[in-house]
Amino acid sequence: MEDPTASNVTPPSMNTPTVTLESRINHLINAKNSPSPSRSIYSDRFIPSRSGSNYALFDLAKDAKEDGAAASSGSYATLLRAAMFGPETPEKRDITGFSTSRNIFRFKTETNRCLDSFSPFVSDENGPGVSHSPIKALRKVSRSPYKVLDAPALQDDFYLNLVDWSAQNVLAVGLGNCVYLWNACSSKVTKLCDLGADDSVCSVGWAFRGTHLAIGTSTGKVQIWDASRCKRTRTMEGHRLRVGAMAWSSSILSSGSRDKSILQRDIRCQEDHVSKLTGHKSEVCGLKWSYDNRELASGGNDNRLFVWNQHSTQPVLKYSEHTAAVKAIAWSPHVHGLLASGGGTADRCIRFWNTTTNTPLSSIDTSSQVCNLAWSKNVNELVSTHGYSQNQIIVWKYPTMSKIATLTGHTYRVLYLAVSPDGQTIVTGAGDETLRFWNVFPSPKSQNTDSEIGSTFFGRTTIR
Repeated sequence: MEDPTASNVTPPSMNTPTVTLESRINHLINAKNSPSPSRSIYSDRFIPSRSGSNYALFDLAKDAKEDGAAASSGSYATLLRAAMFGPETPEKRDITGFSTSRNIFRFKTETNRCLDSFSPFVSDENGPGVSHSPIKALRKVSRSPYKVLDAPALQDDFYLNLVDWSAQNVLAVGLGNCVYLWNACSSKVTKLCDLGADDSVCSVGWAFRGTHLAIGTSTGKVQIWDASRCKRTRTMEGHRLRVGAMAWSSSILSSGSRDKSILQRDIRCQEDHVSKLTGHKSEVCGLKWSYDNRELASGGNDNRLFVWNQHSTQPVLKYSEHTAAVKAIAWSPHVHGLLASGGGTADRCIRFWNTTTNTPLSSIDTSSQVCNLAWSKNVNELVSTHGYSQNQIIVWKYPTMSKIATLTGHTYRVLYLAVSPDGQTIVTGAGDETLRFWNVFPSPKSQNTDSEIGSTFFGRTTIR
């Protein structure tokens, strides 16, 4: 027996009209004028941005209102971008691999990134001192010094440290057997002391507050002077040969000598020294305390770099990768335990170390003797001075170690380096008996990559 309802049922192909592509498109275009259906209609298609839609695919003209709104929105976005990131910020369409005509959500092959790239310490697995950070426009640095001081009798000796800049903005320079002070605010020159014909200045070092100056001599003595009163307050002995390197840590003064030893001196105690550090096999020519005053780095003519703690008399870390004397030493003020060192003529490399984990990080060949290193306290950059054979000054961006500027002008090895208390200016000294002042680092509040600093030249004078 037949189903009585069967006669009312017809095959779908008989009563269902054929749906063409054109009718579907017209339906989608006119959908906004149609009353909303009683139930939700879901689609398998999602267009996140109408500005990214390709209307030309269906020979459709864009709505003039939409074009006006897009132009207005684009103008606002341009103004906002310039206000937040500066006028030189590129448009989205200028960025490689991005086009406003493409949908926002698009398939992109995942890029594998090493976990080390997130660390402030850079390993040298993919090349010396190379980072995969995006390249930014480099700052403009004046290639000329803004001031030059004549410094007669400034010695051309790699192992000495004859220039230091105090927190009170006073520059101390050892010239022969005398020490001169140059006030950077007033340009006033003061002769602090004269050691006599039988002695000479081998190193100078300001205490943290910039009121007292330590002077290392060729006879192995260390003198402490009150610079404000031009009065010697103390003379300390202990070394048998010249004192070419010194470093302060609060009330502790460390002195390194040609006799291969380092003496720790507490100027509050009556004793000339409280401990003696031994380990170097040749002259100690570089000394630097870390910013937290917990670690002392020393470099010697034995091609060794040692790290000592506050209480050790033997080095706690030893590095022997350099192949020449290590005079250039600098602790990073930005990353705890990050130490930079530079080697002499036979080495020519700047190396970075993580003293927290006792790990060598990276190395870069500078093609020239490394005489000094200093970090900027305002930005993550450092400056190096060089001797044979190019006598240049290089400002580096860390950790990429890209060159921001290369400065030339000295005709002898650039053996001496000091940084101003505001962290923007450096002074360099060489055997050509000149001191040159360069503005190389930005201020903490002004880090505009397009601002040119240090462009003013104030002439050439003498320090004595």
